[in-house]
Amino acid sequence: MALLKYEEIAESLRARITAGEFEPGATVPSGRDLAEQWQVSRATAIKAMDVLRNDGVVIAKQGTGFIVTETPVARPVGSRRAGSARVTGGMPFLRIGVPDWVEPPARVATALRISSGVRALRRVRVLQLTDGGPHSYVEAWFPPDVAEASPRLAETAAITEGTTHYVRRRTGRYPVEGVDVTTVRLATGPEARHLGLSEDTPVAVILHTAYDQTGRPLVCEEGVTPSSLFEQVDTYAM
Repeated sequence: MALLKYEEIAESLRARITAGEFEPGATVPSGRDLAEQWQVSRATAIKAMDVLRNDGVVIAKQGTGFIVTETPVARPVGSRRAGSARVTGGMPFLRIGVPDWVEPPARVATALRISSGVRALRRVRVLQLTDGGPHSYVEAWFPPDVAEASPRLAETAAITEGTTHYVRRRTGRYPVEGVDVTTVRLATGPEARHLGLSEDTPVAVILHTAYDQTGRPLVCEEGVTPSSLFEQVDTYAM
């Protein structure tokens, strides 16, 4: 799919950041510099920077300009509402282990519409509180048709533009609907270890599945949050 000029500028900067040309904390080219380099209006260059800022790739620093974020941030898949598995607005996270191809649990396989015995690509991370402590343990599962077309999902390096933007660029598919199923159970061994809990601690579990414009699943995420940190607020007409 053809990119608009501001999207092209944003994609170019993302690639340069991912390649290490601009490390965390480094200042990226200014809107004026980008406008001159790309021969576009300054408004177009600023729009490109707004895309990167909204994606959590850069932040604005007064007197300096835009700098590359120090810590990768968790961004919602598509426009999913704020929940406890992923929190809207840049919650930092730590990547756990190496992405691997394994057979997902039955509930995830059903959500991804893959048969028993078929492996999916798993990426694991722990979302962090402001003090650096663990908030949620999240496993993201990608079906084979998405993962095979998006090879960076299998790498340990951070995807600075976020998986949603990367998958869309690679496949042309993007999330248009999300389904969240919330349940409560006791923490498993791995969950308790990464969240600093005992295995008999109650946890809230959000099974989130994002579907693309054709109704096919793009990703299934299982976010596990200790009951003491879980909160869900719904506002509706009466």
